[in-house]
Amino acid sequence: MSESLQALAEKVAERFGAAIEGSAIERNELTLEVAAGSLREVCTALRDEEAFAFEQLIDLCGVDYSAYGRDEWDGENGPDTGFSRGVEGGSGRDCAFTPKARFAVVYHLLSVKYNRRLRLRAFVADESLPRIDSLVDIWSAANWFEREAFDLYGILFDGHPDLRRILTDYGFVGHPFRKDFPLSGHVEMRYDPEKRRVVYEPVSIDPRTLVPRVIRDDHRYLGDGEAHES
Repeated sequence: MSESLQALAEKVAERFGAAIEGSAIERNELTLEVAAGSLREVCTALRDEEAFAFEQLIDLCGVDYSAYGRDEWDGENGPDTGFSRGVEGGSGRDCAFTPKARFAVVYHLLSVKYNRRLRLRAFVADESLPRIDSLVDIWSAANWFEREAFDLYGILFDGHPDLRRILTDYGFVGHPFRKDFPLSGHVEMRYDPEKRRVVYEPVSIDPRTLVPRVIRDDHRYLGDGEAHES
């Protein structure tokens, strides 16, 4: 499988040249990094040219890499009693992948003709106003996927015919999948019997850090008395 994926990666790199900024094969999956400015050209060719024939877009999602590579718990060497609160970057593990920007859009393509899949990733340069070209006219399935990425990450898709929220409410503030979005949100809503409508108010929950609780109840962690009783 990896040999066929490597051959596909070489074929794509030869066809598109500098538009392909990187490639990686992990877990028998090929990921190509595409320059955002060349995205439409590359995707059109991947769909139409006989050598590729990726007829279907099966998924599209946004990614926020702002906290990538920073962890707060060492999940591989936790103590027997569970995990205590760690510090940012506590485990000190190195990441093999270094993001080029905070936001990226990831596309998953399927070739029914050749029975193979391809992942494309395009980084969005402007963090304050992330935007990239829409692919709705190339794959119509991109329509709701792009609306979802706009709703959850705030990524704008230029040329989308109807770019508006799809999962959150019309009055929702912010984009909930961004890493800097608070877990409790910014506002909460309730029904006001006097006004006879739903009203929005500043969230009343105090922001706090959630610490995972690990409960182990097998024989290794029972006390001596409990172990003998069982």
